[in-house]
Formats: sequence, structure tokens, C-alpha cells
Amino acid sequence: MSSNDNTSTLKSAIDATTGAIQNAIGSVTGSTGDQAQGQAKQNKADAEYDASHATAKVPGFTASSSGAVTKDDPNRTAGSYNQTAGSAKEFIGGLTGSEALKASGRQQNQEGQQQEAKGQVNDYVGGVSDRVTGTLGGAFAGVTGNKSAQADYQQQHDAGKTTQRGAEQDIVKKADAESTASHK
Repeated sequence: MSSNDNTSTLKSAIDATTGAIQNAIGSVTGSTGDQAQGQAKQNKADAEYDASHATAKVPGFTASSSGAVTKDDPNRTAGSYNQTAGSAKEFIGGLTGSEALKASGRQQNQEGQQQEAKGQVNDYVGGVSDRVTGTLGGAFAGVTGNKSAQADYQQQHDAGKTTQRGAEQDIVKKADAESTASHK
């Protein structure tokens, strides 16, 4: 479970804006103190942004800076397996001259890509949903003074954020790989 001062993208954007304004005021007034404080706020905002996006991926799981660990949608793991098995069949079919094995491998690889993409979308949408529900529920629980529910909603938010960031990381990784492959 995380505390209420959990890093977030929104908090980092607010801190960056506040720092930029304070820095600008310092520049206009000639106050090096305001400039330094403004720059410090901007640096803090950069660190908060990085922390809010920090995830560690291992096959089948994602862990985040909030301490949450989430299991990937089963389609992601199965899709990855099917891509690997399909590529192996395609390779062996190419080596042995078996067009049927090669075609079967190509088809399994493509189906695996679609399956993995479906799992990524499920994780992304589910993560966003859990973040929104956790945020709204936590706010309502905070207003009503229900600390237990507030903690539960914070856990839901953190797990949703972890799931979303894990899917984002895999989606960006795949897009980068495709971009690199298309430029060769």
C-alpha cells in the first residue's frame, strides 16, 4: 500500500508549472532565490514524473514504484508463447524446406501477435478503469472519513496504475522494435 503523497503524473505537471512560474518571477524581479527555488521545483517534478512511470517487467508480471505487483492478462503470455513457437516452426520449415510447416509457423506467429495485443489492450483499459475507480472511490471515502475504504481504493488505484504502465511499456517497446525494423 502506498501513502497519499504517492507520485503521480498530475502532481509532477503541477509542480513543473509552479516551478516554471516561480523561476520566471525570479527572472523578472532579479531574485536568484526565487529562480533557484523554481528550478528545484522543476527538477523535483521531473523526478516525480519519472517515478510515476517507473515499472519493472518480468514475464507475466509488472511491478511499480508504488509497490504494487500485478499479473499480466493471460492473453499476453499465451500470445508471446505462440509468437515464439510460430517463429521456431517457421525457421525449421525454412531449414527443412517444408512450406506447410513454414506457413503454419507464420500463422501461429500472427495469431500470437493478435492475442498479445488483445491482452495488452485488456490490461491497459482495466488499469485505467482501476485507477479512475480507485481515485474517485478514495476521494469519496476520504470525504466520508472511511479510512479503511480509502486505503482499499488506494491499493486499487496503485494496482491499476501498475497494470496500465506495464501494458504501456510493452506497447512502446513493440512500436519501437517495429519502427527500427522498418528503417532497416
